[in-house]
Amino acid sequence: MREAKVLFKDEEAAILTQHDNGSFTFCYLDDWLNDKEKPSISLTLPKSEQPFHSEFLFPFFYNMLPEGSNKQVVCKLNRIDKEDYFGLLMTTAKNDSIGAVRIVKIEK
Repeated sequence: MREAKVLFKDEEAAILTQHDNGSFTFCYLDDWLNDKEKPSISLTLPKSEQPFHSEFLFPFFYNMLPEGSNKQVVCKLNRIDKEDYFGLLMTTAKNDSIGAVRIVKIEK
């Protein structure tokens, strides 16, 4: 199991988890949910107390991944399998992301 913090404008908003079977869970943090001023991370991931589950990486996060030659370079330099979307997301979206959302790996 691998986990990452989802940051919105540098504030922790949620946790994204990849389970051992390859499925994913997205869950908002209680502080984020309880603050009515805080927005949803995405229209496809509205604020909810119930976690979101998916067999595949959620489209919102998948669309944050590099493509083409950029993906090849990142995978080669960081020794990431090109099919390891979660690993690629944690590597590229921790600093270099478009928009207000960043992904930071949780070290255990």
